[in-house]
Amino acid sequence: MADLSAFPITQKWPAQNPDVLQLYSFPTPNGVKVSIALEEMGLPYEAHKVTLADADVKSPEFLSLNPNNKIPAIIDPDGPDGKPVGLFESGAILLYLADKTGKLIGETATDRAQVTQWLMFQMGGLGPMLGQLGFFYKFAGSEWGDKRPQQRYIDEAKRLLNVLNLELAGKDWVAGEYSIADIAIAPWLRALDFYGAKEVVGWEDHRNLVAYLDRFLERPAVQTGLVTPPRD
Repeated sequence: MADLSAFPITQKWPAQNPDVLQLYSFPTPNGVKVSIALEEMGLPYEAHKVTLADADVKSPEFLSLNPNNKIPAIIDPDGPDGKPVGLFESGAILLYLADKTGKLIGETATDRAQVTQWLMFQMGGLGPMLGQLGFFYKFAGSEWGDKRPQQRYIDEAKRLLNVLNLELAGKDWVAGEYSIADIAIAPWLRALDFYGAKEVVGWEDHRNLVAYLDRFLERPAVQTGLVTPPRD
């Protein structure tokens, strides 16, 4: 049996089966990336619900694994150097899992580079910009009298959606075969519905994206990953 005692997070969220990968997450767009990937790859794992409350993400136990106090994070008891490894940052975790399993990263070095390119597009652009759109359109920023920040993120969301819509012309997935790039991108597109922002960014005008998200949501692994760990 794997010994995870070196990871203080296991004191607050004990591992029932320390021999399988431990996931610390919550079903946000970033959180579900990892649960979906684990389901798609068929890796055994144990999911621990880490809420977004300070009592969880700013607890000493969670900070010991992720000093940036954000979900998701993982511990893999079967690390690449023969000992457990802990990781945070959803994009880094996706790349790690893809390299560990040889799945959802393409067949060639060129495939991997293109998948990574679109993964970085989500990590550096789509995710942060749509997150800001949510803040200024649905949450506290929506109450601000100055609407220039809100309009900035509406405009940037439209630009990024158009980039993706054009890229997906005649394609099912963004980088060749279905990959971790799609697992990173699609949950953020789905977030537009949660933000109530579909109309303001002209979602229905992006026909390729509408079909792309529908394809993604039809996958059984996606349906499971979207509710893992459960909110309640």
